[in-house]
Amino acid sequence: MKINLMIFISSVKEQKEHNKTEFMMKTFESNIRPVKGDIIDDPGFHPGFHNGYEVVKVTIHYDSNECYVSLQPLVLEMEDIKVETYLDKLKGHGWRVVSKEELKSM
Repeated sequence: MKINLMIFISSVKEQKEHNKTEFMMKTFESNIRPVKGDIIDDPGFHPGFHNGYEVVKVTIHYDSNECYVSLQPLVLEMEDIKVETYLDKLKGHGWRVVSKEELKSM
């Protein structure tokens, strides 16, 4: 099954200056389907911010054999590194920014 992990990243500190928020997604194939309450770990998660995200919603599309997994949103309040650095780390581990147009079509 195709698993689509989805997370919303926002910086409280940088919102005041740049309103920096991103919706990120990582897609992979797996025989394991997450369920609400699971904790997802990923090498892209920065230990200075988070060591895992809780699954808050799972939507299954049986006709296309894919699953959309919404993770607990991350709002950065205390930042040891900039949100851009964190986003770059996620991108370096297979996460991508989802455009507003793509988000509307989901």
